[in-house]
This record gives sequence, structure tokens and C-alpha cells, in this order.
Amino acid sequence: MRKRHLCVLLAGLTTLASAAFATASAAESDRWQVPVAVKKLDNGLTVVVSTDHSSPTVGVSVVYHVGMRLEPKNRTGFAHLFEHLMFQGTPAAPKGVFDQVISGGGGRNNGSTRPDFTNYIEVAPVSALERILWLEADRMKTLDFNPTTLKNQQDVVKEEIRVNVKNQPYGGFMWIDIGQHAFNKWENNHDGYGSFQDLENASLADVQSFHRDYYGPNNAVLGIAGDISPEEAFKLADKYFGAVAGRPTPAAPDYSEGLNTAEKRINQTDALAQVPAIAAGWKMPARGSRDQAPMAVLGSVLAGDDASRLYQSLVKRRQIALNIEPLYGLTDPWSYNGPTLYTLFAMYKPDSSADAVLAAIDEEVANIAKNGVDAATLKRVKTKMLADWYNGLEPFIDRADALAVLQTLWGDANVVNKIPTLIEGVTSADLQRVAKTYLTQANRTVIDRRPAASAPAPAAAAPAAAKN
Repeated sequence: MRKRHLCVLLAGLTTLASAAFATASAAESDRWQVPVAVKKLDNGLTVVVSTDHSSPTVGVSVVYHVGMRLEPKNRTGFAHLFEHLMFQGTPAAPKGVFDQVISGGGGRNNGSTRPDFTNYIEVAPVSALERILWLEADRMKTLDFNPTTLKNQQDVVKEEIRVNVKNQPYGGFMWIDIGQHAFNKWENNHDGYGSFQDLENASLADVQSFHRDYYGPNNAVLGIAGDISPEEAFKLADKYFGAVAGRPTPAAPDYSEGLNTAEKRINQTDALAQVPAIAAGWKMPARGSRDQAPMAVLGSVLAGDDASRLYQSLVKRRQIALNIEPLYGLTDPWSYNGPTLYTLFAMYKPDSSADAVLAAIDEEVANIAKNGVDAATLKRVKTKMLADWYNGLEPFIDRADALAVLQTLWGDANVVNKIPTLIEGVTSADLQRVAKTYLTQANRTVIDRRPAASAPAPAAAAPAAAKN
């Protein structure tokens, strides 16, 4: 009898195990796996392809492994200046041809500069792909280096700084100024937008050497996503980029630095601001560390949307702040390769104070450090993060760029399919650990930026000591 019952029990357990395996396999198969194929050309260019026949279009991204962190000293803003120069033509394709060809073919293009990379992106009908690749390879070879173009783009960048920073309320203090105070090394703490003096001092020789040193194929990743097979994409990449010679790239300086050990508080005035604002930044975990995903989830728990802990606390219940917004340096929680800040930016009511806002933030952080996060909240936050991740990969231009950036910074474009697993694996205990480790007062840098009219008057100087 017992033997028969045991056999029945074992049979039942086997059935349950098979069902569980089938369920797990189904769940795994239900998850969207982004197609990723990678090949390195003989000249060092890495090509990443993601095939998707849902639309007869294609996205292209060329990512160079150089950004604000690697620009020359005394040339702040040079990486950004160079991004502009890349659209100013070559001997084979004069100024204007790049934009005309892509827009004339039904596409659009853009570029941006970040601390760890510079990217150039396009999207167009797949019939325009060869023209795009020719244009990108052409400006990888060389540019039309001339004094007139350099002077013109120096002025363009200076005007951009005037419009986007100097003549804007708050002037980007939550992503420009705060890094200058939070970080210790020049590579991390200088203004990547650039000073006018440094921009004006950039010479034609500087431009030529920067292109030579950092814009070779061996320092780049080409991402292609859309209506094309990997085999065809690799063939076209080799056709247009294969003849571009690789070039030596300077060794990167050591820009690593640890967490801060004492809080930094800075007061600023703003002639254009109507209400005071605060930016509080904490140094984040290193890229690829076990704390990176928990920090990303914690950042979303705290300030990811209107249901977040800090929005509900600061804006809804206490009503001391008008908003609460998270920033991850100049990128996102996954696209950095050196010291980066998790920053909270909030405009607060004039009858409140920076100390009140910080106290409310500290209270929420302490609560998580002590009690963790309940299962329902954690599930909601993860679901939103996963939805945002997949939605962000749907446009071909964004998918090509994401793959190229991940390949550049992580050395593995397949991280695109690992990030959802990292998010899902975060536990309440993980959030407790990173809250205690990173969101500390000692690791915090704070800027309190107040309208000039309401700024407190400077403290009176202490009287001189009487002489004996």
C-alpha cells in the first residue's frame, strides 16, 4: 500500500514539476527577446544588428567612446563642440549634404554628447540605409577642417549655452553645477557644456587631433535596427566602413573616485527663478556592480512617477514642493561608465525651506532602509520600469542607439535582454542595502537655489578682535 501511495505521490510531483517547468518556459518565451547579432570588422569597428521586419524602416546609431569625461583639459565643452562640427561637412560631402540626403530620403537625424560617449542617430526608410552608411563612414574618415567652420560652430555652441543655460531659470544647476561640487576629479566635475574662454581657445589643430584620436572605427560601435538581416547589415557595414583605417586611441585617465564622506551644501541665487529649488545628488554604484539595478529600482520607488514615495510625501501630503524629478547624470540608470549622480530636483514653496525638503527625503529613505518596500509597491514599480524599458526599445532609432551604447559601455549589447532580469531580481532587502550605502548624508551634495530677490542677505562680518 505504502509503495503504491509513494508511486502515486511521486507521479503527482513529477506532473507538478513538469507543469511548473512548462509554466516557467512559457513565461520565458513570452518575454520579448530583442534580436542581437554582433560582429567586429577587421579595422576594429563593432557592428550590432537587431532585425525587425514590422516596418520597412531602419534606425542607425554610430556611438564613439568619447565624451565630456575624456575631453582635453582647458578645453571644456570640446566634445560637445566637436559633435556640432561633425555636421559641417567633409571634402566629399560639403556642409548641408548630410541633412539634405537624409531628410530628402524621408529620414531624420540627431546627435548628442554625454560624459562617456557621443552618439549620432538616424532613422529612414530601409531604401536609404546605404546612403546613411556612406555618409557616416565619410565623416568617420575626415571632416572639412577650416577656420570659418570652427569659428561658426564656436559661436553656435556659445549661443546654445546662452539660450539653454544662462537665460533659463535654474540654468541646469541640477545637472551642471551639482557635478562640479559633488565630484573630486577634473574629468568628472568640469562643465561639459564648456566655458566661453575654453571654447574660443579651441584651435583647428585641436579639432584635427580630436578627430584623429577618438573618431576612428576602432573607437566606435555601429548599431542598426529594423528591416534588414544581420548578414546583409554586416555586408553593408564592411562595404562602407571596412576601408576606414583604425587609429590609435589615447589611454583613458583614471577618473574613478569613491563615495563622498562629508555632505556638501551650496547656496546659489537665480535672477530668473520665481520660486526656490533644490538639487540633492548622491554618487551612484559603479556600472555593472550588484548595486546598480537595486539603485535604479530605488530611484523609481522614490521619485519615478506621481505614485512614488517622494511625490506623495512632498507634493501631495506635506505640500511643500511643487515637483520632484529624478536624474541619473546626463543619461539613465544603465548608460554610464564612470562616477555618476542620482539627483533629486524639486522646486519648493517660498514659505518652506531646503532643510524641510531634505528632512522629508531623509525620512522616506530611512523608512526604506529600516523596513524595506512592500511587495505591492515593488511589483508596481518593476512593472512600470519593464514597460518603460520595452517601450523605449520599440522605435528603431532608439533601439539601434541603445544597443550601440550598451556595446560601447558594457562591452555586450546583449545586456539589452539582461536588464529586465536584473530589474525583476531586485528584492526589498536589496533596496534596504543600497539606501543605507548610497543615500546617506555623507554621500550627499546639495544646492539650494533661491530667487535673487528673496535670497537671504550675507551674514554680517564678525567684529575685529580688540588688540591688547
